[in-house]
Amino acid sequence: MSIFNVLTLIGGLSLFLFGMNLMGDALERSAGSRLESMIGKLTTGKLAGLLTGLGVTAIIQSSSATTVMVVGFVNSGLMSLKQAIHVIMGANVGTTITAWILSLSGISGSNLVLKLLKPSSFTPVLALIGVILFMFTKSTKKKDIGVVLLGFATLMFGMETMTGAVAGLKNIPAFQEMFLMFTNPILGVIVGAVLTAIIQSSSASVGILQALAATGAVSYAAAIPIIMGQNIGTCVTAMISSVGATRNAKRAALVHLSFNVIGTVVCLIVFVAVKALLAPVLLTESATYAGIATAHSIFNIACTFLLLPMAGLLEKLAYRLVPESAQKDAISELDDRLLVTPAIALERAHHLTFEMAKTATDALKNSVSCLVNYDKEKAQSVKDAEDKTDHMEDIIGSYLVKLSTKRLNETEGATASMLLKAIGDLERISDHAVNILESAEEMREKGIVFSDQAKVEMDSLCSATLEIVDLSYTAFVNGSSEQATLVEPLEQVIDRMKGLLRSRHIDRLRTGSCGIEAGFVWNDLITNMERVSDHCSNIAGEVIDSNDRNLNIHESLKVMRSDSEFYRERYTEYTKKYLSFV
Repeated sequence: MSIFNVLTLIGGLSLFLFGMNLMGDALERSAGSRLESMIGKLTTGKLAGLLTGLGVTAIIQSSSATTVMVVGFVNSGLMSLKQAIHVIMGANVGTTITAWILSLSGISGSNLVLKLLKPSSFTPVLALIGVILFMFTKSTKKKDIGVVLLGFATLMFGMETMTGAVAGLKNIPAFQEMFLMFTNPILGVIVGAVLTAIIQSSSASVGILQALAATGAVSYAAAIPIIMGQNIGTCVTAMISSVGATRNAKRAALVHLSFNVIGTVVCLIVFVAVKALLAPVLLTESATYAGIATAHSIFNIACTFLLLPMAGLLEKLAYRLVPESAQKDAISELDDRLLVTPAIALERAHHLTFEMAKTATDALKNSVSCLVNYDKEKAQSVKDAEDKTDHMEDIIGSYLVKLSTKRLNETEGATASMLLKAIGDLERISDHAVNILESAEEMREKGIVFSDQAKVEMDSLCSATLEIVDLSYTAFVNGSSEQATLVEPLEQVIDRMKGLLRSRHIDRLRTGSCGIEAGFVWNDLITNMERVSDHCSNIAGEVIDSNDRNLNIHESLKVMRSDSEFYRERYTEYTKKYLSFV
């Protein structure tokens, strides 16, 4: 084997790994919403968890990525350790699909159908279609499909290149002797584990084994222990990801390791016993692409069925290895481990932003309530909510910035942009809630009382503000453009109320029916409520823009105000409702 063969092998391996990564990322982007629905079914039972792990791994083509994601879920408190065990088991079965895809390279024969099934026959066509979709279409979804096809073509081309590069090894005695050494099961397991730990992908290491098997020098006696070791090596990624995580997340990573180690030990004992007692001829035969895929599937499925009834014991073992502590672990609200699957990470950020929206709107309602009937507990809750929204803005904003560096599809990109804008508006609403509370406390401490007419006007402004907060919150949580369009006409009415209430207050100052101190508080209150309505308008506009994939919120609102009959009708309706005192 010359230096040129070695360089070709390195090039083929590089293309193989790149194609696998490219295809997995694109599949993940294309299936983002389906990943979310799969995860949503986790709590329905043992079988659901198993199928979820299988399905997610089949989509993203990486059991390591699935397990890291599971560690992140456990670390965030989104998944229990018991649920995680079933998902991890499913991931081990799901990863076998890749080996079957790669086994297509081993198809041979003169039959036309067999020739067409051989990757060298159809991958050029797939690559051409992929290039056309990626370069000449505008739809993000079609571009992702193009990347999937290009990734698959690159993967298979890399596989063919590796196979061709190692073909000459079959005539080298040293290479054959090396694989005779691997017929020692312990050594085979160690080699498989080390190789997989280095490249951090059991699917990739199985593909490399299949390419080497094309030389005819790899017997089943050598291949099967290596396959067993690969399952242990793939645990390295999850173990690394659990560093610095909660105890439960560490337990999830240990479950993955113990599951694969126990399964390997049991299967290895069976393998050694069969080899020693029965000495089947099959073990001395040269392994094929399909044979390795079959052995990989049988091993992983057997381990799963063997240990599935013992999930409770695996959980107890994990608790024994990582015992409870007197100090409670802090749950990570947004875990960086989830970034390996951007669709799931975005959904988690979305969920936390909903929580932030609820906190901000509740704070506003409690602060307005304190204007009429001051309550110490409500007042404290407003201050606590402001601190909480400040914290949430920081962590959600930082997380979304990290997420923006990942490849997101068009829908996910629009959602991330909306959330990044919305958290600023939500934080400002909680700030204005504190300002309103401070006005209520000043009135209480100084005994300031508004005139009867001023009370009527303030009640109307408070009601309008509470309604617009409810409207924007509902539109945001539901992601509804239809509900969001109700916000802007009310915001314009509140703008008009601000000017009107200031003018009427000046008239009362002139007639002496209102004092200077009350005037200062009055002005602060109407300013804060009008600004709350502005932020509600922003949130509603962000929902509309996200749904329409539009980045110009001001233009959207301008068009709505000038051209919409619906807008004019709602504006008239809100005017009658909240300006009846005029």
